Amino acid sequence: MYAIIETGGKQYRVQVGDEIFVEKLNAKEDETVTFDKVVALRPEKGALKVGKPYVADASVTAKVVKNGKAKKITVFTYKPKKGCARKMGHRQPYTKVKIEAIG
Repeated sequence: MYAIIETGGKQYRVQVGDEIFVEKLNAKEDETVTFDKVVALRPEKGALKVGKPYVADASVTAKVVKNGKAKKITVFTYKPKKGCARKMGHRQPYTKVKIEAIG
């Protein structure tokens, strides 16, 4: 059984037991979050259910493992022949969740 959920503007294919990194959620560690935006659902036996835009009465329950920041990336912008250059760093915040149930 698997589901395709939408969160943070992205779509993820998840199964029970998966640990995924999603855009930062307003939830603390060991809290339970529910994803209601299920785009598609495939039960153990049966056909794939595709929503218009979401599958009715379907949800995915997950437990927050941790909140953190990704590795730093370097952003360097410049304008040639103008002597203008800028170097910055960025760390994207994330939430790591473990999928507990698909219903």
